[in-house]
Amino acid sequence: MNDWLEVHRGEAPLVVAFPHGGTELGGIEPRLASPWLARRDADWWIADLYAFAREMGATTVSTVVSRTVIDVNRDPSGASLYPGMATTELCPTTTFDGEPLYRGFDPEVDEIDWRRRTFFDPYHAALTAEIDRLRAVHPRVVLYDAHSIRSHIPRLFDGELPQFNLGTNSGKTCDPALEAALTAVCEQSRQSWVANGRFKGGWTARHYGSPENGVHAVQMELAQRGYMDEPAAPDEANWPGSLHPRPEIEPTLRALIGACLTFAEGTQP
Repeated sequence: MNDWLEVHRGEAPLVVAFPHGGTELGGIEPRLASPWLARRDADWWIADLYAFAREMGATTVSTVVSRTVIDVNRDPSGASLYPGMATTELCPTTTFDGEPLYRGFDPEVDEIDWRRRTFFDPYHAALTAEIDRLRAVHPRVVLYDAHSIRSHIPRLFDGELPQFNLGTNSGKTCDPALEAALTAVCEQSRQSWVANGRFKGGWTARHYGSPENGVHAVQMELAQRGYMDEPAAPDEANWPGSLHPRPEIEPTLRALIGACLTFAEGTQP
């Protein structure tokens, strides 16, 4: 296994993926406008937040490589997942807020292809292998793609983002029963939530979600205020904020993971 890619194998029919928790920049720091800016949009502390999933038997797949180097949740062809809306590329050239990431020239075609072969392809080979391993012994497997983002990013969405943002590509990536179970958990949390709002699921959920073949994929985007200190104006002195010792949303996250397991281990078709 590559030293930038970590796979923890469980035996339950659930894979939890962390595509954006990494902060390693792979030697491109001298070309960047600011290494801090290049790390700011990470899904901070996300693997720590979901550490309990391993205790529940889940397999986890994570990378320490920053999304600035390559975003393993984007279409490798370069096609936009949200046509007409602000987003970032396979190899991002701007932050979520629109600031340029590079001081000089942006990555060109040959470099993007190298990054894809070096990081994107092995990450997805590992994810595919774990899904296939579990699917060989379970009738159904759930892929839970775990994400988080700052609560306020005007370039990407208006106002304050709901605490829980479930994405199933408008019901295409999983069985309706799984989506219903997850939305019920969100509703019971008494916190703000939405299904298939601004975030409908990235390339990972859309690529692997194949309910007819027993693979059910969902994306959960969390507003970071629910589990870490989130200043109104993040800067180099205050960001990233600290992970809360007992995140207020952890009981809901445990219930979400539990709902995925209950569905995957169930007997309904």
